[in-house]
Amino acid sequence: MAIQVATVARRFQYNGMTLPDIPGLSVDAVRDVYAAQYPELTSAEIVSGDIVRGRQDITFRRAVGTKG
Repeated sequence: MAIQVATVARRFQYNGMTLPDIPGLSVDAVRDVYAAQYPELTSAEIVSGDIVRGRQDITFRRAVGTKG
């Protein structure tokens, strides 16, 4: 039995938008890159979904809390 290596496509979701993947970066690094455009991502929670048919959905959820 041979081991097969398959690549997993990542799809990033935030606030109803699909953000393109940035190959070669970790999920945290991708969040940091998009935080330049969406500052609320700096404190967002990362929710990784299961891998289905070679694709993994990763969702950035805004942190819920009070200011001050």
